[in-house]
Amino acid sequence: MEIIMIAAMAANRVIGCNNQIPWHIQEDLAHFKKTTSGCPVIMGRKTFDSLGNPLGGRRNIIITRNQSLSIAGAETAGSIKAALALCGNQAKVFIIGGAEIFSQTIGLADTMILTVLEQKAEGDAFFPDFDQNDFRQIAEYKLAGETPGRIITYRRVLPQIPGKKLCSQ
Repeated sequence: MEIIMIAAMAANRVIGCNNQIPWHIQEDLAHFKKTTSGCPVIMGRKTFDSLGNPLGGRRNIIITRNQSLSIAGAETAGSIKAALALCGNQAKVFIIGGAEIFSQTIGLADTMILTVLEQKAEGDAFFPDFDQNDFRQIAEYKLAGETPGRIITYRRVLPQIPGKKLCSQ
């Protein structure tokens, strides 16, 4: 199973402000939909709350500490490990946020697809730093619209540490 993180961030790594994305870039949203369609998407409960509904055409798995949470059109899991187990033998699974989930899974990601905007943004949620030596850039696409930025794909270079434990939260 390939674990892929997909996110959009400002130049200062901001990914959210008050549980919302601080911009609306149609080209990036279309790219996200096309890239993740047909695949499981794993997200934290706060990210799900910001969306309001499960994403259509995808298996939605929400990580939550609330074991009694039931959401129509989505599944819940108590940990990253449990969420990945729900994905079974899927070829690809996408981690779509938010900040806490990205921080817990950055060490597991095989691939990262990052929309990086040239502008900074005000925010309270950030994409985690990662060691550039662990990943190599394999693709880059410049956004064609009014908002300057790039969609960059990174692939892990170093093998994951055997026996690395998943975060339980």
